[in-house]
Amino acid sequence: MEKEDLKVLNKGEDEEMELRGYRLCRWRLTLVGLGVLCTGGFLLLLLYWMPEWCVKATCIPTTACDAEVVLLRSTDEFRRWFLAKVRVILAPGSNPFHNLETQTTSPSPSPPPFSFSSSSSSLANGDTHHSSHGIPTQELIRRYAEYPPTKIHYFTLHSTKYYWNDRVQNFEVLTGLDDLNVTAAILHSEHSKGLTRNQQEYRRLFFGLNEIEVKVPSVFKLLIKEVLNPFYIFQLFSVILWSADEYYYYAIAIVIMSLISIATSLYTIKKQYVMLHDMVAAHSIVRVSVCRANNDIEEIMSTDLVPGDVIVIPSNGTIMPCDAVLVSGTCIVNESMLTGESVPVTKTNLPNQLPGESGDEALSAYSIEEHKRHTLFCGTNVIQTRFYTGELVKAVVVRTGFSTAKGQLVRSILYPKPTDFKLYRDAYLFLLCLVGVAGIGFVYSIALSIMNKVPAKTIIIESLDIITITVPPALPAAMTTGIMYAQQRLKKIGIFCISPQRINICGQINLFCFDKTGTLTEDGLDLWGVQRVENGSFLQSDEKASKENLVKSQFVACMATCHSLTKIEGQLSGDPLDLKMFEATGWILEEATEEETALHNRIMPTVVRPTKQLLPSQPPLAEQDMELYDLPSQYEIGIVRQFPFSSALQRMSVVARLLGEKRMDSYMKGAPEVVARHCKTETVPDNFAEVLEGYTKQGFRVIALAHRRLESKLTWHKVQNVNRDHIETNMEFLGLIIMQNKLKTETPAVLQDLHRANIRTVMVTGDNMLTAISVARDCGMILPQDTVIISEAIPPHDGQTARITWRCADKPSMAAHLEDVSISLDDVNEPKQQERYHFAMNGKSFAIISEHFPDMLPKLVLHGTVFARMAPDQKTQLIEALQDVEYFVGMCGDGANDCGALKRAHSGISLSELEASVASPFTSRTPNISCVPSLIREGRAALITSFCVFKFMALYSIIQYISVTLLYSILSNLGDFQFLFIDIAIILVVVFTMSLNPAWKELVAHPPPSGLISAPLLLSVLSQILICFGFQMVTFFWVQIQPWYTTWTPLSDACNASSHTNMSNLNETEVDDHNIQNYENTSLFYVSCFQYLLVAIVFSKGKPFRQPSYKNWRFVVTALILYTFLLTNMFYPVEAIDEFLQIVCVPRDWILKLVLVIVANAVVSVVVETFIIDIILWKFVFSRDKQGITPAAPPPQKGFELLAADKCLCCPDKVTRKARYMHLAQELSMDPDWPPKPTTTTEAKACPENGSSYQMKSIS
Repeated sequence: MEKEDLKVLNKGEDEEMELRGYRLCRWRLTLVGLGVLCTGGFLLLLLYWMPEWCVKATCIPTTACDAEVVLLRSTDEFRRWFLAKVRVILAPGSNPFHNLETQTTSPSPSPPPFSFSSSSSSLANGDTHHSSHGIPTQELIRRYAEYPPTKIHYFTLHSTKYYWNDRVQNFEVLTGLDDLNVTAAILHSEHSKGLTRNQQEYRRLFFGLNEIEVKVPSVFKLLIKEVLNPFYIFQLFSVILWSADEYYYYAIAIVIMSLISIATSLYTIKKQYVMLHDMVAAHSIVRVSVCRANNDIEEIMSTDLVPGDVIVIPSNGTIMPCDAVLVSGTCIVNESMLTGESVPVTKTNLPNQLPGESGDEALSAYSIEEHKRHTLFCGTNVIQTRFYTGELVKAVVVRTGFSTAKGQLVRSILYPKPTDFKLYRDAYLFLLCLVGVAGIGFVYSIALSIMNKVPAKTIIIESLDIITITVPPALPAAMTTGIMYAQQRLKKIGIFCISPQRINICGQINLFCFDKTGTLTEDGLDLWGVQRVENGSFLQSDEKASKENLVKSQFVACMATCHSLTKIEGQLSGDPLDLKMFEATGWILEEATEEETALHNRIMPTVVRPTKQLLPSQPPLAEQDMELYDLPSQYEIGIVRQFPFSSALQRMSVVARLLGEKRMDSYMKGAPEVVARHCKTETVPDNFAEVLEGYTKQGFRVIALAHRRLESKLTWHKVQNVNRDHIETNMEFLGLIIMQNKLKTETPAVLQDLHRANIRTVMVTGDNMLTAISVARDCGMILPQDTVIISEAIPPHDGQTARITWRCADKPSMAAHLEDVSISLDDVNEPKQQERYHFAMNGKSFAIISEHFPDMLPKLVLHGTVFARMAPDQKTQLIEALQDVEYFVGMCGDGANDCGALKRAHSGISLSELEASVASPFTSRTPNISCVPSLIREGRAALITSFCVFKFMALYSIIQYISVTLLYSILSNLGDFQFLFIDIAIILVVVFTMSLNPAWKELVAHPPPSGLISAPLLLSVLSQILICFGFQMVTFFWVQIQPWYTTWTPLSDACNASSHTNMSNLNETEVDDHNIQNYENTSLFYVSCFQYLLVAIVFSKGKPFRQPSYKNWRFVVTALILYTFLLTNMFYPVEAIDEFLQIVCVPRDWILKLVLVIVANAVVSVVVETFIIDIILWKFVFSRDKQGITPAAPPPQKGFELLAADKCLCCPDKVTRKARYMHLAQELSMDPDWPPKPTTTTEAKACPENGSSYQMKSIS
C-alpha cells in the first residue's frame, strides 16, 4: 500500500485545507456494493453523509500527483470534509501564460511560474473541454502539432479549479494575470498590446469561460438532497415502523407535516437560487471591444475574455464583466455593488515608468489590493470615461469568472461557512443524551416483552417505537420559529437580514465596533473655517474661503482642483468632503463634451474657474483695450492629471495648469501629519503640532493642503506617465481646512443604552486619532474623567528592535494619575474608587504591534477604545483579534471600507441606503445606530425563545417516553389518535404560539446564556423531568389501588353506567388488540396532556429578555382553549370524543383526584422553576438575576469582562467556562506594571523567552 501524501492548499488563507490523494480500488468497490445490498441501501446513505468514510472505503491512498480522487478537510474550527474527482485535460502547452506562437522547443532560461503535470494518467477521468467558439482541445493541439500534448490534472471545488503544479508539487489555483507578479512597468510594456485569437483560446483551456454561473438546481435534485437529510430518513423509518404497528393516522400526519416542511424548504431554496442567479446574470454577459496583438479592435462576447486581454472601455460607460487594470485614461465608477457606498470613485491609469525615472509604484509587483485605485472591478458600473484625442481608454483583464471580486462575493454566498454557535453544538449533545435515554427504554421494553412472552414482531416494533418517541420529529421546525418571528419583527423596523441564523448570535453580542464618519457622526461635513500659512507661520483663521482677496491664492486653487468630483447628468457628484470643500470656494466645474475635446489636442476636459462675482473688479478701460482686459479675466485652471485618494496613503493629489501658464502646478490634500511629511520643513509652521492638536481635541476634522510649482520640462505627455512619488515631494505647506463633523442626535443615547447593558463600544475609523478621541468623549464612549493612553509603535530600524511608547492623550498634569491606575475585581461595585483607562492607537501602530508584539495585542484590545487611521483590512484584523479573546463582536458601518469587517463580525449591520447588501448579514434602512439595540434585543429574544422551545420539546419527548414506558409494563400503549391529539393539537400549536413573545423593551446588564449545557438550564430541565416522572408514577400506581379498579373490558362499569348501555355497545365495540383502552391509559393521558401545557407555561420565560407571556395573547388563548377542552371532557365526557381518543369512563371521585394531582404538579413545577431555580439558585449560586433586578449598571467602559469575571468567581469552573478575555482581565488586575506608565517604553525581544515577546523599560 502506498504511503498517504498530505498536502496543504491555500496555506495561510481563509480556505486553507489539507489534501490527501486516493485512487479507486476495485475489490473495495465490490465489497461496498455487497454491503449496500445487504443493508438495504443504508450503507450507501451512511457513505453519502460521511465523505471521508466513502473515500476510505472505496479507495487506497496514493500520491497527490497520481490521485484519481482527493479528500480535503478544512483546517478551521469546523474541520469539514470534501471530496473531489481529479480530471485530466490535454493542452498543447504546460503554462497558460506561454506564448505558443513564439515559443521554441529549447528549454526556458528560467522556470515558468506554472509547470503542470504531464503524467500518463488515463483519460477515463478526462473532461471534454471546448472553447467558447466550439473549437475543441484537439483542434488547438492540431494547430500546434510541434508541441507534444500535455496532460493537465485538476479538480473543481466550490466553483474554483485547482491545477497540479509540478514545480511546487501541489495543487494551486490559477487566479489570473496577477499570478505572474508582474510590475506596473512590465504590464505596460508586455501586456498592453492584446492577445491573438489563438492565445486567447489557449488560455481559455485553463481559465474557462468568463462567467459567474449560478446554476439553479432542478426541483428533483433539490428534492433528493433534502430528502436524504438524516432527519427525514429518521422520519421515514418512523413512518414505516408506525405503519407496521397500524398507527396509520399518526403516520399520515407526520408524512403530511414532512411534505409541507420539504415543500416550504424547496420553495425557499429555489427562490434564493433564482434571486442570486438573476442578480448575477443581470449584466454579466455583454459585448466588449478587445485589442488584438496586430492593433485591430474586435468585438466579442464578454464570456470569451481571458486574463491578458486588452479591452476598450466605452465612453458612455458599461458594467464591468471582469477585473481589469486601467493602462490608459480615467474612469468614474460606481462601486456600490461591492461596498454598499453609492458615491462615485475615480480610477486612474496604472503609472508607467518613463526611461531614466525611478518610482516604487511602477517597480512594485501589481496587486489588486494595493492598486485598487487603478483597478476596475467586475460588476461595478463605469459611469463615464476621461479620454484624449486619438487615445482609447484601455484596461488589461486581470481576473475572470469566480476569481473576480464579484465572483468571490457570489462564492461566499453560495458556500458560506457554517454558523458556529454553542447553542447548536449543545443541541446535538442534548439529542445524543435523548438517544441514550431511548436506548435504556429500548432495552427495558425488550426485556419486559420477553418476560411476558410477547411475539417477536411485537417486540421489535414496540422497542423501536421507543426511539421514535424520544427524538421529537417536529424539533427542527420548532427551533426555527423564534428566528422566523424575530426576522419578521426586524423587517417591520427596517432591518433586513440575509443570514437568519445570525439573529440568535446577536443575542450574545458583548462588544460593538462602530465606524465614525456617517455612523456615529453626520455623513455630511460643514466647513468651520480655514487657516492659511504664509512664510512658515499660521495666519488668523477665516470662516470663508470665498473671499475676494483669496480667489487667486494657491490655497483656494488647491481647494478647487484637488478632488475627484465629476458631473453626472449635470449634477456634481463625488465624495461628500470633496463636495463641501469645492462648494465653499464658490467656483464652478465644467467638463467638455466629446466633440469639444476633439478640438483641443491633449487638453484635460475638466476645468474649474471662479464665478465672475468672485473675481476682483477692475476699472473700465478704453474700448480698444476691452479685448485685452477680457483675456486675463478668464481665470481658469485645467486639471491635467489626478492621483486619487488612497486610504493606505491617506492623501490625494492633482496636476493642474492655469490658463496661459506654461508651467504646471501640483496640489495635495490629505491627513495633516502625512501632508506635512511631504512638505519642505521651512514651510511647515513650528507650532503645527500644537495647532493641529487644538483642533482635533475639539472634534474637528482637519485636512491639510500643499502646493508645488512643477518644472518646465514636465510636459503634458510626461505628466500622464509620471510616478506620483515624483509629484508629491518638496511641497509647500499651504494651511489647514477645518471641517465640522456633528454627532448624530441618536448616538449618545444609544451608546448609553449599550453601556448600561455592559456591552463594550469601540470606535474604528480612518480619521485622525485626536479627532476620534474627541468624538469618543463627546458621544460618551469615553467618560470625561477617564484616562486615554495613546500607544505609538515604532518599527525596527538601524539595528534596534520595535518599540511602543506610551503617552497620555490629555493634559500633562493628568499623566501623574496614571501611576495609580489599577483594576481590581473586588472593586466592581465601587466604580468611583478607581480610575478607568482606555487605549488608543492608529493603524500603523496596530500593524507593528500585531507583527512584533503578538502577546501584547490581546491586552491592548481588552481596553482599546479608539482605533484611528485604520485601513479596511486592518478593521477586519481588529475584529479577528477581538474574536480571538472570545468576544462576541458586532460591527456597524456605513458600507464604505467596512465590508470585510462587516462580514467577519458575528453580527455586521450596514447603514447603507441599499435595501440589502451582500457585504453584511444585516442592513438597516434607518441611517443611524438606533438599529443596534433593536437588533441585540431581538437577538436575545430569539435566543431565549430557542432555549424555551428546545427545553419544551425535550420535556415533551421525555413526558411521552415516561407515559409509554409505564404503559408497556402492562402491555399497553397510547392510542393512535391520542398520539395525534398530543402532537398536533397540543405540541405544534403551543410551539408556534409560545415563540411569539416580542423582545423586552430595554437591554439589561447581562446577556442570556449561550449554550444548553449550563448548570441552570440543565437543572431546570432535569427538575421538571423528575417532577413529571414523579406525578405520572403516582397516577399510575394510585389508580391501581382504587376500590373500583379492575382490568378494563367493554363490560366494565366503573362510571355507574347501566349494564344495558354497555351491553348494547358491546356488539359494536371492536376487539382492542393493542390494549389501548384501560384506566391507566386514560389517567396517564389526561395527566400528561396537562403536563405538556404546564411545562410550556413554565418554560415560556418573559422578562428580562422577552415580553411577559400574558402579553402574548395567541399563546394565552391557545392554552385556555386546551385547558377548557381537557377539563370539560374530564367532567362532562362526550361519547364521540372518548371513542375517538380511546378514553374509558372513570368515576367522578377519580376525576377529582386527577385534578388534585394536576394542581399539585402545577404548584410544584412553578415553585421549583420560578422561586428555587430562577430566584434562589440563579441569584446566589449562579450569580444571575433573570428578573432583571440588577445592581446599578457600571459606568461606560467599566469592562463587561470584569463584571462577567466577577460573577463567575461564585460558580465552579466546571459549571461555566470563562472566556479568554475574562482570564486576561483577572491577570491584568494582578499585574503591577499594567497599564504601562507614560514613563516607560516597551521593546520587542529579538528572541522571546518564557512565551513573552516584549519587555518593559523605564525611560527618562
